[in-house]
Amino acid sequence: MARSTFVYVTYIRTTQEKLWSALTEEKFMKQYWFGMHCESKWTAGSPWKMVRTDGSVCDAGEIVESIPPRRLVIRWQHQANPELRAEGDSLCTMELEPSGAAIKLSITHTIEREPSKLIGAVSGGWPMILSNLKSLLETGSIALLDRDTAVKHA
Repeated sequence: MARSTFVYVTYIRTTQEKLWSALTEEKFMKQYWFGMHCESKWTAGSPWKMVRTDGSVCDAGEIVESIPPRRLVIRWQHQANPELRAEGDSLCTMELEPSGAAIKLSITHTIEREPSKLIGAVSGGWPMILSNLKSLLETGSIALLDRDTAVKHA
């Protein structure tokens, strides 16, 4: 079966532990993920969901693998858009590796179908989210204040 894949790699001046916390702590996440956050126990087999600012669930799934502070794999299915939901489960793998004074963060988001509208959608969102995450960890403030404005200028 064909596979659609999105890969994003960035280097963030921080520690693995701080980056892991930023990826898994609700309060911190809301700062760089445009008010949204993920809820989970962050252990293999635990449920996972992404919650919008209005409380609705955007995406849901399960933690497939969790090796703090190095690797996180999420089985991810979109919930809000019926067309994207119909594509089924995707896998989002986050790998955190030391690289000098920085941490290399690699996000690989895949789905077993070609082409995938879900992968097209996340390929627009991940760069904005991760730019905000990098900026917040390195400078204390986010780069993009509003997702809709950022999308219009992309």
